[in-house]
Amino acid sequence: MSLDVLFRPESVAVIGASRTPGKVGHDILANLVQDGFPGVIVPVNPAVDTLFDLPCYASLAAWGKEIDLTVIVVPRAMVLAAIEDSIKAKTKAIIVITAGFRETGPEGLAEEQKIAALCQRHNVRVLGPNCLGLINTEARLNASFAGRMPEPGGISIFSQSGALCTAMLDLAAGRHLGLAKLISIGNKADISEVDLLSYLAHDEQTKVIVGYLEDIATGNNFVKAAEEAATRKPVIILKSGTTAAGLKAAASHTGVLAGVDTAYGAAFKRSGVVRADTFDALFDYATALSMQPLPKGNRILIITNAGGPGTMAADAVEKAGMEVAELDRNTATALRAQLPQAASVGNPIDVLGDADPERYVAAIEAAQDDPSVDAILVILTPQAMTRPAETAIAIARALDGSKPVVASFMGGRDVMPGRKELSAAGLPDYESPERAVSALKGMVEYAAWKQRPPRLVTRFRVNRRRVERIISRRQRTGMLQLGEVKGKDILGAYGFRVQDGALACTTEEAVEIAERIGYPVAMKIVSPNIVHKSDLGGVMLNMANGEAVSDAYDLMMLKIRKRVPDALIEGIYVEQMAKKGLEIIIGMTRDPQFGPMLMFGLGGIFVEVMKDVTFHLAPITEEEAIQMLKSTRSYAMLEGKRGHKGVDITAIASGLQRISQLTTDFPQILELDINPFIVGEFGTEPVVADARMTLAPLPEEGEKHGI
Repeated sequence: MSLDVLFRPESVAVIGASRTPGKVGHDILANLVQDGFPGVIVPVNPAVDTLFDLPCYASLAAWGKEIDLTVIVVPRAMVLAAIEDSIKAKTKAIIVITAGFRETGPEGLAEEQKIAALCQRHNVRVLGPNCLGLINTEARLNASFAGRMPEPGGISIFSQSGALCTAMLDLAAGRHLGLAKLISIGNKADISEVDLLSYLAHDEQTKVIVGYLEDIATGNNFVKAAEEAATRKPVIILKSGTTAAGLKAAASHTGVLAGVDTAYGAAFKRSGVVRADTFDALFDYATALSMQPLPKGNRILIITNAGGPGTMAADAVEKAGMEVAELDRNTATALRAQLPQAASVGNPIDVLGDADPERYVAAIEAAQDDPSVDAILVILTPQAMTRPAETAIAIARALDGSKPVVASFMGGRDVMPGRKELSAAGLPDYESPERAVSALKGMVEYAAWKQRPPRLVTRFRVNRRRVERIISRRQRTGMLQLGEVKGKDILGAYGFRVQDGALACTTEEAVEIAERIGYPVAMKIVSPNIVHKSDLGGVMLNMANGEAVSDAYDLMMLKIRKRVPDALIEGIYVEQMAKKGLEIIIGMTRDPQFGPMLMFGLGGIFVEVMKDVTFHLAPITEEEAIQMLKSTRSYAMLEGKRGHKGVDITAIASGLQRISQLTTDFPQILELDINPFIVGEFGTEPVVADARMTLAPLPEEGEKHGI
């Protein structure tokens, strides 16, 4: 059912309307009346005859007509009856302001679920409970107990926190940001962020969507709705809190490294959401994205009247992964003719401390015409001769709208007149260059996402039936930890290269296998109880002959039985030694909300110490896989810089895509590690040196295995 009736009702009833100022029922009714809602307003309170010169009814039945929207502000014990009365009045949407439901415990949750089920049966949409209400400036609808109706504009806000709704209203007013809609979603008994993203994506008044969330109930639906919305307009979200479901014990490197918030970051990246890390950043991004065009690239030009702030800005640009633009030679020549001899015409362009508005205009006009500049940052510091207000007016008049421009008028009282003029002109202004650069980064990343190529997920030819048999057998027997032997068996079925090898249960078998596959060989203990084999002496490499293999077998068995006496030893895996190459880790951990998350990182210190890893939601395209590699700090090693030979990057991307297909095909796989995955120069085939997986139990076995 469309949410139009929620935002554009022709009639609104307030059940629990009050004549006492300060009470929620009074303030909501006052907002509806005083902010000019043009439709019918029906106060409901059996103890009052009139409110705000409107007749007050004892019940909706006494009103006797249909109602579009009902706002319920009564004690929790009376909410269900109020909803039943609303349904009888043919209401199409209900806002439950009342608190005391799921946030109070099991009893409140049960009552909330009863309300949601009742409304669902009657095709009635519910906002809340435990919410502030909503505002639609276009319809002059203020069905909330917020303190003010904001000025109309293009930003729509939804928030899981009612208190943050009022803070956002106040901040928007302070920054002269007009709002289209404000929605407090509360407990999300029915209407959630997914519904609002889908609705606001098609709302003509909404140009930018801003959200605050503490949790996301349905991960896959969120990604789809957010991606659809972000394709049409910027979506900026501040996410706080973590999900208890994500706090499971992880057995793999990938699971340990993922962390409880990683899935949200991966989901936002995939769907094009601009993620704000702080409350300030939320509005910094919203200001820039609502006021300025998107940049075509990441080359930033800085204009300043002081060297220090210009250097700060340049540092911030580079730290943010953007480029300090290199001016075209013709631009530099033209600027030298217009600026004093002492001015710098590099980047930053230093127009000097005594700069008048005309110098700023000359620099901005030159930057707008320069094809090597994608975005402009204008910095002003208050010198004795600075004219902030006149400079701001001149800057605004000089803009042609071809490139995004943000400002940082640094200081307090002296620059305030200039900041007011910037705000009036719709030019984003920030207190520091770093915050301005951060806003530009958000714009650059969103623009890059919008320019991404179409998502084409490759499907490889694989032996799916073999994997089905292995997984089914292990789930039936309850052996949910797959070590190297079965792990490689599965990976081989999905096109990974594994070295020739076999499991030996005696010394003689070990030697026989080694003779058959050829020396040198590697030998590894196989046990479902041993995760880190090398730490316990369970790995021997480069065994060159039968005697070495025989001795190694006996020694490994002796060590393992002594160090882990209770471990189940299945045998020792003997395989061909892989050629030397760069050791990386690729893997997957399955998030309970968003599904399989793929991981990439270099082996050794890069993963264990530096935590230089990256994640992406499956399914993944080749382009997305390559972007995963590029997003790590150690990417230069893959390219062949810093004294290292380059490796076949496309082969790593292919490995990630094959894991993506495997774990999408088989949701029974909870965790997967290929560690190490040995990659060589371009044209060589990577080798799975070791692997392990964790499976989910069969549904009826869940309690037995404690998962």
